Amino acid sequence: MKIIHTSDWHLGHQLHGYSRATEHQAFLDWLADTLEQQQADALLVAGDIFDTANPAASAWEMLYRFLARLAKTLPKLDVVMIGGNHDSPSKLDAPQALLKAFDLHLVGGIHRLDNGELDCERMLVPLTDATGEQAAWVLAVPFLRSADLRTENLAETDDRLIKGVEVLYAEMTAAARERKQPQQALIGMGHAYMASGKISEMSERRVLGGNQHALPATIFADDVSYVALGHLHLAQKVAKQEHVRYCGSPIPLSMAERNYSHQIVVVELDGTEVTKIEPITIPRSVDMLKVPAKAAPLDEVLVALAALPDDELPREQQPFLEVHVLLDKPQALLREKVLQALEGKSVRLAKITPHYQHVEQQHGLQHQRLSEVSPQQVFSLSWNKKYDGEPDAAMTAAFESLLVQVEEQQ
Repeated sequence: MKIIHTSDWHLGHQLHGYSRATEHQAFLDWLADTLEQQQADALLVAGDIFDTANPAASAWEMLYRFLARLAKTLPKLDVVMIGGNHDSPSKLDAPQALLKAFDLHLVGGIHRLDNGELDCERMLVPLTDATGEQAAWVLAVPFLRSADLRTENLAETDDRLIKGVEVLYAEMTAAARERKQPQQALIGMGHAYMASGKISEMSERRVLGGNQHALPATIFADDVSYVALGHLHLAQKVAKQEHVRYCGSPIPLSMAERNYSHQIVVVELDGTEVTKIEPITIPRSVDMLKVPAKAAPLDEVLVALAALPDDELPREQQPFLEVHVLLDKPQALLREKVLQALEGKSVRLAKITPHYQHVEQQHGLQHQRLSEVSPQQVFSLSWNKKYDGEPDAAMTAAFESLLVQVEEQQ
């Protein structure tokens, strides 16, 4: 059996006001072609299908057009998609019954029965191989919010959030074992921040209560053949385990991700044995530029910008540009001067990053826009200014907990 693992599409995403629709459509077209070329048996999408909980109609249209193509060209393909922290569980679950009729399984959120027990049936998805025989069970567990977990009966010494996740995955694994036949593999899915995971600047957060709640790889049982993870945009293994992986996002979702190698992961199984794991690099349809490579004085920057090529590309195909300027003090009309130097150039100015000599070291975030800093950075700086020191671990944990509550309410 051959499985393709992808995640973190973030359909509807905008980069500093610019639509990414052209890039997303290019990726989905490439993915559909790759699925056909590989003759894959299953596609796993590990969360953050959309960029926001209320995606635009155009983002839904893009998703449905992709799924319709798969239903037509690969009618035997099993598709399993789970919700991420950016997705709305209820909105993803709404078309679940319709999509299931086409072997398209969309699991937006956790469901429980009237007696409070986990509805494992809804999140256990059978996969069939090229012969049409069932070859695996997928534990399609979406992003877990604190309200999804049952922590009331846990010991006082337990970290309740981590233990709650462990218990939920244990229930799912036990339910899968009851149903599986010999030589049928168990495939885990999740959208979470795992211990040892490397996050990129500004594009992801340590979900589920912050870094102190990074989940251990041990939440996945030893008899789970492969774990398809989402949330981190940098493709990577977890805890040096070949079979527990983030595949990363298909396009760079911030300028900080411009050097990432974006990929999907092809997994081949023979019974319960993983015989091959092969990343395939996704071609980049729109480039990202940083000019100059290292922050320089404004005069040098303007010369470098004027030297950019004048290629006439359609607007949606023009590279995104981040400009780094070294300044002694705030510069009047900085943006206007940069735009003037870019006149006629085939680029889209995404961001101007000023670097202030001496001042930046003293005042940290003083000259950055609020959109460019994380809540944790603002909290840390505010604490430092008021109490002349860094917040301790307990205070940081309390802030992370409040941040999660606010995000869940939103």
